[in-house]
Amino acid sequence: MFPWRNDAKPVKDLSAMRRFMPFISPRRNDSLFLMMQEIQVDAALEYLEKKNRERPPEQRLTLFHLFLRSISQVFVLRPGVNRFVKAGRLWQREGVYLTFSAKRKIEDGSPMLTIKRRFHAESESLEEMVDGVMGTLRPQRAGKQTQSDKEMSLLLKLPNLVIQLLLKAADFLDYFGLLPKAITESDPLYSSAFIANLGSIDYPAGFHHLWERGTCSIFGVMGRVEERPDGKRSMQVAYTYDERIEDGLYSYHSLEGVRERIEDPELLELSTDELARRASDGSVR
Repeated sequence: MFPWRNDAKPVKDLSAMRRFMPFISPRRNDSLFLMMQEIQVDAALEYLEKKNRERPPEQRLTLFHLFLRSISQVFVLRPGVNRFVKAGRLWQREGVYLTFSAKRKIEDGSPMLTIKRRFHAESESLEEMVDGVMGTLRPQRAGKQTQSDKEMSLLLKLPNLVIQLLLKAADFLDYFGLLPKAITESDPLYSSAFIANLGSIDYPAGFHHLWERGTCSIFGVMGRVEERPDGKRSMQVAYTYDERIEDGLYSYHSLEGVRERIEDPELLELSTDELARRASDGSVR
């Protein structure tokens, strides 16, 4: 009825089955595909050690940064996974937005921060991305509220019934693509993927649900680095994925690309144009 949104364009030329899937499974959590991925990290850890010799101690690169870089490249190289379902229609998101969580301090009881940032893998270098992520995170760890936090704090001053009515009104507007861009750009649930790093608190990876609110179609959870029986080090990543956005083979190759670039971290320094060229001749995914 209203094939328009301020954050996406409708996907055309879909098969009948792909177009019909949102009607068979109207909810994201009716459409989950769960995948556990193992990534060998020996080369990545050596790469980080080398890189961090040239950086200040308070600005060290981590596996988390390499993962953010690799998955942000996926959404440029494989735009079919940068989609979402809303109002029974498949939409192609404009821009790559990643939401990630971090503790204000690595200690029990410390509040959780939720950060959303637009990534420009097609134009920014790895170093620029890392500095941008740190620049976004630093004020929040110092106590500054995000725009989303401010909005929630304001809403929580209202009676519960009023909050529920306002959220239903927002859902109604979102259904018809009428929710203001000022809201969708700051809301962490309107993102290409949500990433959590449980490895930072020495936890294994685990699957997380998707939210019905917003437009996030992928949730990735990084686990801790562990030594395998063969002496190599690896980490697990648990993906929760909305199967309605693309077929299984396309999605599998997209997520395998994340793994390949972390296992060969020099690839993370290449432009997406160069990665696309190498993908065309089959040397990378």
